Amino acid sequence: MENFWTSNKPINGLRHFVMVNKIKEKENLIFFMVSVLDSEINLKISYEELINSGNWLKGWINLPKPESVTEEYGNYKFTNKDKRVDEIFVNDNSQFNIS
Repeated sequence: MENFWTSNKPINGLRHFVMVNKIKEKENLIFFMVSVLDSEINLKISYEELINSGNWLKGWINLPKPESVTEEYGNYKFTNKDKRVDEIFVNDNSQFNIS
């Protein structure tokens, strides 16, 4: 499975993500994705959403900066500056586990 993905639409203003974990949850394959630029922006996404929705492209697509990091990102950071961030834990078998 490809680890690097580009969202067709900005997610909190960012579009480039890395898959850091995958787990099976009630017979569904779930991926934990983290923004390449800001680990506070992370999400859980199903296999169906990632592969079949048309919302994601494999790899990091070279985009102009205004499309890669939108104004929405600045707004998100400003409005969420005091909120607690959900942590993403990397599984032992993840290629991003460095311990």
